[in-house]
Amino acid sequence: MATDHDQAGDCPDDVESVEEEELNQEISRQIENFPHVYAALQSQRNAEMLALLPLSVKRRIKALKKLQLDTTNIEAKFFKEVHDLECKYHKLYQPFYEKRNTIVNGTYEPTDEESQWPSDDESDLPEAIKEKIKLDDTKKETEATDEKGIPDFWLTIFRNVTLLSDMVQPHDVPILKCLTDIKTICKEDPMKFILEFHFSANEYFTNTVLTKEYEMKCAPEEDDPFSFEGPEIFKCTGCTINWNKGKNVTVKTVKKKQKHKSRGVIRTVTKTVQNDSFFNFFSPPTIPEDTKEEDVDEDLRNLLTTDFEIGHYIRERIVPRAVLFFTGEVCEDEDEFEEEEEEDDDEDDGDSDDKETGGKVNKDQNCKQQ
Repeated sequence: MATDHDQAGDCPDDVESVEEEELNQEISRQIENFPHVYAALQSQRNAEMLALLPLSVKRRIKALKKLQLDTTNIEAKFFKEVHDLECKYHKLYQPFYEKRNTIVNGTYEPTDEESQWPSDDESDLPEAIKEKIKLDDTKKETEATDEKGIPDFWLTIFRNVTLLSDMVQPHDVPILKCLTDIKTICKEDPMKFILEFHFSANEYFTNTVLTKEYEMKCAPEEDDPFSFEGPEIFKCTGCTINWNKGKNVTVKTVKKKQKHKSRGVIRTVTKTVQNDSFFNFFSPPTIPEDTKEEDVDEDLRNLLTTDFEIGHYIRERIVPRAVLFFTGEVCEDEDEFEEEEEEDDDEDDGDSDDKETGGKVNKDQNCKQQ
């Protein structure tokens, strides 16, 4: 006959089982919070599993790895040819970029035919509103006859792209107003690309062009060939900015008081320290060539990773689609996509999608509205 204690399910074995299960769950949660620990444990489990396999199976696995290496080497050749093709088509884009530059800087005025473009913002407006806009445009045109090109074109783009606007300080703005163009140069062998920032004459520095060079590699590492996922930037080089006296915005002077230990005399010392500025972009940190990747300081590695992301983004997105970043249209499209995703998540209570994507929204984090 069962006792009340047994019927309640509170026997010591049940309690211990529940506590053990809760402990295991807590351990699992803690491991998930430290992905490196989890990866190490998983790798150890895999190594133990492989070690227990029969010799004949291990032999076949090694044969498969040799086949995998052969396909990885072919993949590297594929990506190299893709890069060469990009360089080929980059030359075809250049005339259009050059014409864009002449329009932006007012050295060429587009014809009426070249300026024909349907405005998505105005097409559905009432006729009365359209007429008012037309009158306002005529008035503005009359008042701004001396205005050339598109003022603050690149500065506006910087402000519209979070990745860049976070780097820009108030003292950078007057200089970026002089930025007339950003060009990219694509090199096939060795694989690299160069960013050129062109400036009109200004009171800050004598350079007319500031450059940033990114070197890439497209070959599997000898000691870890299966980590290969395509071309990657491994090195970047800036340039020397010839600042005019007193105009270097990348440094600032600070005054500190020092007290003599024995005599108690206080003196004021002036020191020059680094100042936050977009133009630090042209003085990236460097790593000695003989330094192993695992020996690189984590903070330095993060700085370089961010730098590589910025350079890649300017080359792949901003330069080819500059006018859309100026108008904010790129960001509008991606914000609309995000909203649609959120609505779908709400309908499904967010359960299935969160499990598959980790709750992340597929959107470009580098844009913001004007």
